[in-house]
Amino acid sequence: MSHSPDSGQTAAPSAAPDGGDTTRERILTAAMEEFARHGIAGARVDRIAKLARTSKERVYAYFRGKEALYAHVAARELAVIAEATQMDPSDLPGYAGRLFDYFTARPDHQRLITWGRLELSGSGVPADDPTQAAIARKIGQLRQAQQAGQLDSAWDPVDVVALVNQIATTWAAQPELSEAAAEHAADPRPAARRAAVVAAVEQLFPRAH
Repeated sequence: MSHSPDSGQTAAPSAAPDGGDTTRERILTAAMEEFARHGIAGARVDRIAKLARTSKERVYAYFRGKEALYAHVAARELAVIAEATQMDPSDLPGYAGRLFDYFTARPDHQRLITWGRLELSGSGVPADDPTQAAIARKIGQLRQAQQAGQLDSAWDPVDVVALVNQIATTWAAQPELSEAAAEHAADPRPAARRAAVVAAVEQLFPRAH
């Protein structure tokens, strides 16, 4: 899930005279909602400030601009996703199920990440990009699993990450298909979609025994 957030642009004062971290947290919460709804280009700092019950000047005191604010929100979201889903290279079907659960319950979070992919693609990847760091960690884990005989070594770990992520987020990334499934699927329940995701990953990357 690469959107090239520039965490180096998120430097902010360590404290603020009118509320400190409480104000900053309100800004981040409001920004999450605004970016998920409108994207980066469509987001407006004045709306973020209003929702956060603060001023535009205070927002800019913490973040130099919309892209810097988006980068911080997206980087924090990626950390939350990593903690909530935790990839086990010996059980990739289980990992896919956790990703499915996370984004099904939080479609706005999927939109947040997608906006970054669309709007920041081609803008260059900074050395400290948290997305690339997370991917590199997963690739390392998968290589270790291959060396331990827990994962077919014929697969390139980069392809494994890409395929598992794509399968796991299929429904969250295509809400129109979810609507179609609710009407046309033999079993319209979300649990059936989850089972299909897990089964697909199991076919490609069986659990280690």
